[in-house]
Amino acid sequence: MNLFYNPVFRIALQKKAIMQHAFIHHVFFWLKDPSSQQNKNQLVEGLQKLAAVSTIQSFHIGKPAATNRGVIDTTYSISWLITFATAADQDSYQVDPIHLNFVKECAHLWEKVVVYDAVEL
Repeated sequence: MNLFYNPVFRIALQKKAIMQHAFIHHVFFWLKDPSSQQNKNQLVEGLQKLAAVSTIQSFHIGKPAATNRGVIDTTYSISWLITFATAADQDSYQVDPIHLNFVKECAHLWEKVVVYDAVEL
């Protein structure tokens, strides 16, 4: 059987093509007061505004999933996953006035931020 005629394989290839060569920027925020819904809402609103940066291709704002395995870290409050076409686009995002304003307006909310950047092998 030719795999290219397998519809599941073709869908997998199409999905892979979407992320091919993307620059992935995944940010995890630990809030100073993780029990404060107001603080979570303020951070999410800030991230929604941040999504207006022109070099962002796609974004996802999330919270820890209700999964429980030893390798999963669910201690963060909010995650911010964004994709860029190139590393240069991500560099531009770092100095974009919208990003700088987000940090200025929201930095008081978090006690820790961890970033994972990834590119294709």
